[in-house]
Amino acid sequence: MGKRGRPRAAVELADDERRALERFARTRKGSHQIAVRAKAILLAAQGLHDGEIAKRVGRTRETIGIWRRRFASKRLDALHDEPRPGAPRTIRDDQVERVVQLTLEETPRNATHWSVRSMADRVGLAPATIHRIWRSFGLQPHRSETFRLSNDPLFVEKVVDIVGLYMNPPDHAVVLCVDEKSQIQALERGQPVLPMEPGQPERRTHDYLRHGTTTLFAALNVATGDVIGALHRRHRTEEFLKFLRRIDAEVPSELVVHLILDNYTTHKTEKVQRWLVRHPRFHVHFTPTYSSWLNQVERFFALLSERCIKRGVHRSTWELERDIRAYLDAYRADPKPFVWTKTAAQILESVQRFCARVLRVHASNNRSRTSETGH
Repeated sequence: MGKRGRPRAAVELADDERRALERFARTRKGSHQIAVRAKAILLAAQGLHDGEIAKRVGRTRETIGIWRRRFASKRLDALHDEPRPGAPRTIRDDQVERVVQLTLEETPRNATHWSVRSMADRVGLAPATIHRIWRSFGLQPHRSETFRLSNDPLFVEKVVDIVGLYMNPPDHAVVLCVDEKSQIQALERGQPVLPMEPGQPERRTHDYLRHGTTTLFAALNVATGDVIGALHRRHRTEEFLKFLRRIDAEVPSELVVHLILDNYTTHKTEKVQRWLVRHPRFHVHFTPTYSSWLNQVERFFALLSERCIKRGVHRSTWELERDIRAYLDAYRADPKPFVWTKTAAQILESVQRFCARVLRVHASNNRSRTSETGH
């Protein structure tokens, strides 16, 4: 019996249509929606199914089917939205394009980034209109994130090694993500914390009193989510060796132990190396430089900070350590592993794309400096 359902509309492109679609798909100055539709049509012309196209462009299978059929009947005009019922739109397409172009390619003369009001003054539109345009195109000029690319010459090999342990752990072995959360401060607010009330969130003073620090050594079991933890007031080779001995005591002796560590100096001292030689069941896997995101225990530290430390009030280091131990006990009573989903190939492809973007921006900045200096 043949397959039921609406037949898939075939997409065949003339040379001028293909060039136009490729231009729409590459542009950063025009509508993002049109660019996505152009990419979808180009993929459809390659013979890809609607489901695969939907995954690549971030839309639903049904939406791809609609775009495919609309293009078959209206060709390039199908990339644009059809008129909608209701009051006519008062903002022209060229005005929207102008706002998007300025947001992406320029900055105001008196600031490092645009605000809703500064952009509204520049283009002569209402602040609410600017906000709607930015929201439609996913633009957030007020936000800025940090990044650091790894310069590790063995980056590829280390990513493949560690992700392999996550997604295909060896038999008769345990994989532990190990790290230290150092310099955890015991902080007391300058005045009492006001509890939450209906219509009013919890409030606390911005100032605080410091009462010492502690360090949490943690080993996250990738398979079970269980955590081995130990608190020490100092963060030296001696404390790290004590923690290794604790891991050795808690992990059954018949299991091989794979430790995922960062490149902190304490992890590579001569004393640690000698201890590892005397305990051959331990195998160390170092993350690439500036790549702590590869170590799953960092996700556990983020939960600890959010749920236990960030809003805690501690009048002594003893109180801080008491609350951390209580959190560890509750966490270990019902552990849940973090599920790693990206393969090494996907990670390396993403890093490659990001590096290419960094190089393009760097080259563009160099050209701008050269033109400004006249050299």
